[in-house]
Amino acid sequence: MKRIFLSLALVALLGTSFTLTSCRENKTVEVSTDNGDDVEDAMDDAGDAIEEGVDEIKENTGTGGTDDN
Repeated sequence: MKRIFLSLALVALLGTSFTLTSCRENKTVEVSTDNGDDVEDAMDDAGDAIEEGVDEIKENTGTGGTDDN
């Protein structure tokens, strides 16, 4: 008798847990499509930083480069 009662309680518990989690609201994510300028600016900044780093390495190693001072 205890097994039947516990089995029914387990089935009821699992049944309610699945029905409660399936009724969640769907979250929507807004995606901006106007990111082209931001990406281009970031690429330009990254390119400038790389060129500056290469010039610093050249200056510090004595192989050339343009001095900022």
